[in-house]
Amino acid sequence: MAGAVNTLFLDVGGVLLTNGWDRQARQRAAETFGLDPAEMNDRHRMTFDTYETGKLSLDDYLTRVVFFEKRAFTREAFTAFMFAQSEQLPNMIEYVLALKKLHNLRVAIISNEGHELTEHRVRTFPLSKVADFFIFSCYVHLRKPDVDIFRLALNVAQVEPSSVAYLDDRAMFAEVAASLGIHGIHHESVDTTRRKLADLGLTLDER
Repeated sequence: MAGAVNTLFLDVGGVLLTNGWDRQARQRAAETFGLDPAEMNDRHRMTFDTYETGKLSLDDYLTRVVFFEKRAFTREAFTAFMFAQSEQLPNMIEYVLALKKLHNLRVAIISNEGHELTEHRVRTFPLSKVADFFIFSCYVHLRKPDVDIFRLALNVAQVEPSSVAYLDDRAMFAEVAASLGIHGIHHESVDTTRRKLADLGLTLDER
Protein backbone atom coordinates (compact mmCIF):
# COMPACT_ATOMS: atom_id res chain seq x y z
CA MET A 1 0.00 0.00 0.00
CA ALA A 2 1.47 3.36 -1.04
CA GLY A 3 2.36 5.45 1.97
CA ALA A 4 1.97 2.54 4.38
CA VAL A 5 3.83 2.83 7.67
CA ASN A 6 6.74 0.40 7.67
CA THR A 7 9.03 2.07 10.21
CA LEU A 8 8.57 2.93 13.85
CA PHE A 9 10.61 5.58 15.67
CA LEU A 10 10.41 5.45 19.47
CA ASP A 11 11.40 7.55 22.43
CA VAL A 12 12.64 5.63 25.49
CA GLY A 13 11.76 7.55 28.66
CA GLY A 14 8.00 7.67 29.16
CA VAL A 15 7.38 5.21 26.31
CA LEU A 16 9.40 2.03 26.88
CA LEU A 17 11.02 2.82 30.22
CA THR A 18 10.57 5.32 33.00
CA ASN A 19 12.51 8.55 32.51
CA GLY A 20 16.16 8.07 33.31
CA TRP A 21 16.72 11.12 35.49
CA ASP A 22 13.68 13.38 35.72
CA ARG A 23 12.46 15.80 38.37
CA GLN A 24 10.74 13.06 40.37
CA ALA A 25 13.89 10.95 40.42
CA ARG A 26 15.94 13.95 41.52
CA GLN A 27 13.43 14.66 44.29
CA ARG A 28 13.82 11.08 45.51
CA ALA A 29 17.59 11.49 45.37
CA ALA A 30 17.44 14.72 47.37
CA GLU A 31 15.34 13.02 50.05
CA THR A 32 17.54 9.91 50.14
CA PHE A 33 20.87 11.73 50.31
CA GLY A 34 19.81 14.83 52.24
CA LEU A 35 20.34 17.33 49.42
CA ASP A 36 18.67 20.68 48.79
CA PRO A 37 16.27 19.85 45.91
CA ALA A 38 15.98 23.44 44.70
CA GLU A 39 19.75 23.87 44.50
CA MET A 40 20.14 20.48 42.85
CA ASN A 41 17.48 21.21 40.22
CA ASP A 42 18.96 24.62 39.48
CA ARG A 43 22.42 23.16 38.91
CA HIS A 44 20.90 20.29 36.91
CA ARG A 45 19.02 22.71 34.65
CA MET A 46 22.20 24.62 33.83
CA THR A 47 24.26 21.59 32.83
CA PHE A 48 22.15 18.55 31.90
CA ASP A 49 21.73 19.48 28.23
CA THR A 50 25.52 19.40 27.93
CA TYR A 51 25.58 15.91 29.42
CA GLU A 52 22.81 14.66 27.13
CA THR A 53 24.60 15.89 24.01
CA GLY A 54 27.71 13.90 24.93
CA LYS A 55 29.90 16.86 25.82
CA LEU A 56 30.14 16.03 29.52
CA SER A 57 30.76 12.77 31.38
CA LEU A 58 28.47 11.58 34.14
CA ASP A 59 31.32 12.09 36.59
CA ASP A 60 31.68 15.73 35.51
CA TYR A 61 27.89 16.22 35.65
CA LEU A 62 27.87 14.90 39.22
CA THR A 63 30.75 17.20 40.15
CA ARG A 64 28.73 20.20 39.02
CA VAL A 65 25.38 19.14 40.45
CA VAL A 66 26.12 17.11 43.60
CA PHE A 67 29.80 16.83 44.48
CA PHE A 68 30.78 20.49 44.25
CA GLU A 69 31.26 20.18 48.00
CA LYS A 70 32.18 17.32 50.32
CA ARG A 71 29.39 14.78 50.85
CA ALA A 72 28.81 12.00 53.37
CA PHE A 73 28.13 9.52 50.55
CA THR A 74 30.15 8.30 47.57
CA ARG A 75 29.80 8.91 43.86
CA GLU A 76 29.35 5.17 43.45
CA ALA A 77 26.36 5.14 45.81
CA PHE A 78 24.77 8.12 44.07
CA THR A 79 25.37 6.69 40.59
CA ALA A 80 23.85 3.36 41.64
CA PHE A 81 20.78 5.25 42.86
CA MET A 82 20.51 7.08 39.53
CA PHE A 83 20.65 3.86 37.55
CA ALA A 84 18.10 2.20 39.82
CA GLN A 85 15.47 4.79 38.83
CA SER A 86 15.14 3.17 35.40
CA GLU A 87 12.30 0.65 35.19
CA GLN A 88 10.48 -1.00 32.32
CA LEU A 89 6.98 0.36 31.73
CA PRO A 90 4.20 -2.26 31.70
CA ASN A 91 3.32 -3.98 28.41
CA MET A 92 4.90 -1.47 26.02
CA ILE A 93 8.03 -3.36 24.99
CA GLU A 94 6.02 -6.54 24.46
CA TYR A 95 3.49 -4.61 22.37
CA VAL A 96 6.18 -3.06 20.15
CA LEU A 97 7.91 -6.42 19.67
CA ALA A 98 4.62 -8.00 18.62
CA LEU A 99 3.93 -5.18 16.14
CA LYS A 100 7.45 -5.40 14.78
CA LYS A 101 7.16 -9.13 14.15
CA LEU A 102 3.66 -9.07 12.64
CA HIS A 103 4.25 -6.10 10.32
CA ASN A 104 7.96 -6.65 9.66
CA LEU A 105 8.64 -3.12 10.91
CA ARG A 106 11.99 -1.45 11.04
CA VAL A 107 12.34 0.14 14.49
CA ALA A 108 14.65 2.92 15.64
CA ILE A 109 15.03 4.54 19.04
CA ILE A 110 15.52 8.32 19.14
CA SER A 111 16.24 9.52 22.64
CA ASN A 112 17.79 12.33 24.65
CA GLU A 113 20.12 10.35 26.93
CA GLY A 114 23.52 10.83 28.50
CA HIS A 115 26.25 8.32 27.68
CA GLU A 116 26.40 6.36 30.92
CA LEU A 117 22.63 6.28 31.38
CA THR A 118 22.28 5.13 27.78
CA GLU A 119 24.69 2.25 28.27
CA HIS A 120 22.99 1.20 31.49
CA ARG A 121 19.51 1.26 29.99
CA VAL A 122 20.46 -0.58 26.78
CA ARG A 123 22.40 -3.18 28.77
CA THR A 124 19.75 -3.70 31.45
CA PHE A 125 16.56 -3.73 29.35
CA PRO A 126 15.78 -5.50 26.05
CA LEU A 127 16.16 -2.37 23.94
CA SER A 128 18.48 -4.11 21.49
CA LYS A 129 15.68 -6.57 20.73
CA VAL A 130 13.30 -3.69 20.09
CA ALA A 131 15.45 -1.43 17.92
CA ASP A 132 17.34 -2.05 14.71
CA PHE A 133 19.38 1.08 15.35
CA PHE A 134 19.70 3.86 17.92
CA ILE A 135 19.93 7.63 17.61
CA PHE A 136 20.97 8.76 21.10
CA SER A 137 21.68 12.43 21.70
CA CYS A 138 24.96 11.66 23.46
CA TYR A 139 26.33 9.96 20.33
CA VAL A 140 25.07 12.28 17.60
CA HIS A 141 25.43 15.56 19.56
CA LEU A 142 21.89 16.56 18.62
CA ARG A 143 19.05 16.75 21.08
CA LYS A 144 15.29 16.84 20.66
CA PRO A 145 13.53 19.13 19.81
CA ASP A 146 16.24 19.85 17.22
CA VAL A 147 14.57 18.77 13.97
CA ASP A 148 17.92 17.56 12.63
CA ILE A 149 17.87 14.53 14.94
CA PHE A 150 14.75 13.33 13.12
CA ARG A 151 16.28 14.11 9.73
CA LEU A 152 19.30 12.03 10.75
CA ALA A 153 17.06 9.09 11.71
CA LEU A 154 15.24 9.31 8.37
CA ASN A 155 18.55 9.35 6.50
CA VAL A 156 19.90 6.37 8.42
CA ALA A 157 16.67 4.41 7.91
CA GLN A 158 16.45 5.52 4.25
CA VAL A 159 12.69 5.94 4.42
CA GLU A 160 10.19 8.61 3.49
CA PRO A 161 8.66 10.52 6.42
CA SER A 162 5.16 9.37 5.46
CA SER A 163 6.17 5.75 6.07
CA VAL A 164 7.24 6.46 9.69
CA ALA A 165 5.26 6.67 12.93
CA TYR A 166 7.01 8.26 15.90
CA LEU A 167 5.98 7.78 19.55
CA ASP A 168 6.96 10.27 22.24
CA ASP A 169 5.45 11.05 25.62
CA ARG A 170 6.19 14.74 25.04
CA ALA A 171 3.63 16.22 22.69
CA MET A 172 5.97 18.91 21.35
CA PHE A 173 8.58 16.36 20.25
CA ALA A 174 5.89 14.43 18.38
CA GLU A 175 4.81 17.72 16.78
CA VAL A 176 8.37 18.49 15.66
CA ALA A 177 8.60 15.06 14.02
CA ALA A 178 5.22 15.69 12.39
CA SER A 179 6.58 18.92 10.87
CA LEU A 180 8.74 16.71 8.63
CA GLY A 181 5.77 14.61 7.51
CA ILE A 182 6.31 11.83 10.06
CA HIS A 183 3.19 10.50 11.78
CA GLY A 184 3.92 12.01 15.21
CA ILE A 185 1.99 10.34 18.03
CA HIS A 186 1.80 11.70 21.55
CA HIS A 187 2.13 8.54 23.67
CA GLU A 188 -0.04 8.65 26.78
CA SER A 189 -0.73 4.96 27.38
CA VAL A 190 -0.48 1.62 25.63
CA ASP A 191 -4.22 1.68 24.92
CA THR A 192 -4.31 5.16 23.36
CA THR A 193 -1.20 4.46 21.29
CA ARG A 194 -2.65 1.13 20.16
CA ARG A 195 -5.70 2.98 18.80
CA LYS A 196 -3.62 5.65 17.09
CA LEU A 197 -1.36 3.10 15.41
CA ALA A 198 -4.39 1.05 14.37
CA ASP A 199 -5.59 4.14 12.49
CA LEU A 200 -2.34 3.89 10.51
CA GLY A 201 -2.91 0.22 9.74
CA LEU A 202 -0.69 -1.17 12.50
CA THR A 203 -2.84 -3.59 14.47
CA LEU A 204 -2.12 -6.91 16.10
CA ASP A 205 -4.86 -8.63 14.12
CA GLU A 206 -3.51 -11.28 11.84
CA ARG A 207 -3.65 -10.08 8.24
